[in-house]
Amino acid sequence: MPYLLKTEPSTYSFDDLLRDGETTWDGISNNQALLNLRNMKPGDELVIYHSGEGKAAVGTAKVVSVSPSPKDAKNPIVRIKAVKRLRRERTLAEMREAPVFHDSLLLRQFRLSVVPLTEPQYDWLTRD
Repeated sequence: MPYLLKTEPSTYSFDDLLRDGETTWDGISNNQALLNLRNMKPGDELVIYHSGEGKAAVGTAKVVSVSPSPKDAKNPIVRIKAVKRLRRERTLAEMREAPVFHDSLLLRQFRLSVVPLTEPQYDWLTRD
């Protein structure tokens, strides 16, 4: 299942992920977002979304591993790796207009930082 991960570019941007190649996706505290992290599987496709500044889907990544945290069973250790920058960023305004997102959690619970996507939503975000 694909997911959308939101990040503040001033804190950790897609460029940072490209530079690092791989990172642990952490800093999540919302219970629903944590549940979405726990449901991830290695190989799941990800869209990285810059929230706050930019408000656009900017790149893709993949889940490398998901393992339980020794400190907090509810907060998994999720490793992701960069795949590529989107040729065309998809803005929040465009997503609001796209029929494929009309029933999406992305628009109903906009503060949610880890959002499951349908395959058609992932395809819409990543097509050239």
